Amino acid sequence: MEILTAVGMASSAGLNAYIPLLVAGVLSRYTDVLSLAPGWQWLENPWALGILTVLLVVELLADKVPILDHVNDVLQTVVRPASGGIVFGASGTALTGEATAAATGSGDGTGVWMVAVGAAIALLFHAAKAVTRLMVNGASGGVGAPVVSTVEDVASALMSLLAVLLPVLILVLVVAAVVGLGWLAGWSYGRRRKKERSREEQTG
Repeated sequence: MEILTAVGMASSAGLNAYIPLLVAGVLSRYTDVLSLAPGWQWLENPWALGILTVLLVVELLADKVPILDHVNDVLQTVVRPASGGIVFGASGTALTGEATAAATGSGDGTGVWMVAVGAAIALLFHAAKAVTRLMVNGASGGVGAPVVSTVEDVASALMSLLAVLLPVLILVLVVAAVVGLGWLAGWSYGRRRKKERSREEQTG
């Protein structure tokens, strides 16, 4: 279950860097559902939660504005994988105590690999999200940006919560997210090709 939780949180970070970090910090601070090891308890610090909340608001606004969302995706190429590594290591602490060692710089390196795996998972989702957003914006003239962004935010929140509360469902949700991104990319490509054919017919 712990590894499913870690995978779900890292996947969520690929869609939105700050939602899974906030979910982990809030649940650890105010509930008994998730307990972070000492090396990761900084996530539940009030200052950390406050900063993450501000960053989340900025992310929510920037990601819904055409062109600005692409700039944001470029900047998030580093942030989202980093977030994925953190939440993978933090939420996988129950699986192996090496997560704490990774945070403190000790141990045999297992925890470091956990962070690296989480970063890789988040990077894959981030890349799929960024490419899909480019295609959607191109096909819809930017109109689809706020709609798709809202869906991504909701998916990220649901994935983060289910990863902790019902980890057995996380594989289904991860697959659904991949299928959804693929469908959006296909729809955007088809719409763009239709526009190109229409222009060719008008000019021909």
